[in-house]
Amino acid sequence: HKLIEEEGTVLLPGVHDALAACVVQKVGFKAGFVSGFGVSASHLGKPDFGLLTTAEMTEVARRVCSASPKVAYIVDADTGGGGPLNVQRVVKDLIKAGASGIFLEDQLWPKKCGHMQGKQVVPAEEHAAKIAAARDAIGDADLFLVARTDARSVNGLNDAIARANMYYEAGADGLFVEAPANDEELKKIGQEVKGFKIANMIEGGKTPLHTPAEFKEMGFSLVKHPLTSVFTTAHALLDIMNILKNKGTTREDLDK
Repeated sequence: HKLIEEEGTVLLPGVHDALAACVVQKVGFKAGFVSGFGVSASHLGKPDFGLLTTAEMTEVARRVCSASPKVAYIVDADTGGGGPLNVQRVVKDLIKAGASGIFLEDQLWPKKCGHMQGKQVVPAEEHAAKIAAARDAIGDADLFLVARTDARSVNGLNDAIARANMYYEAGADGLFVEAPANDEELKKIGQEVKGFKIANMIEGGKTPLHTPAEFKEMGFSLVKHPLTSVFTTAHALLDIMNILKNKGTTREDLDK
């Protein structure tokens, strides 16, 4: 809340481990996002198919927060590990881990990356109950609660907006409508969704890439780049390992 008040629109780079978190802090970011996709890729070597457990994600969040204490992190908690009671446990565990915020989404388990095909969503009332349970578990703690809906790709944008507003009424601080396809949809979300709006920037994804200043004009308060770090890490490793495999040395490529 404080960063939004100070900066208007906050940019959150994604991190997938403690080393990436150290880089984010060194560069000077004040906030970041612990990405479920990134953690699944870096710790399991698997796509974002719901294979990561809440305990694994909480442990990564603890390490990230410990490695970069000057950065406020919102942590991806997927669907919260089950029903309302599971959500409350995850909330309390993430608060202990040092998280400053939590993402909870309305996909049917097992979930998928928001920009993949074949997603399904639970009834809106079911997810609203989870958001209400999370709000109750937060109590007086300073935890930014984000409700995510993937209904845009399943039932259309109007249903996604209606769900987001229901989740706001249930207690969410921030609302995240996943995978809008163009600027017109982004502007509609910015105008019609209550609370703090979040934009998701995935290189090669469905949503157009914009700067925080451009998103501020559209009514958004948070802009996250969840996969920039893990994509860059993978590409850099692929390049240098090909060099090592083909040349047997990195002697001629130290500038890389």
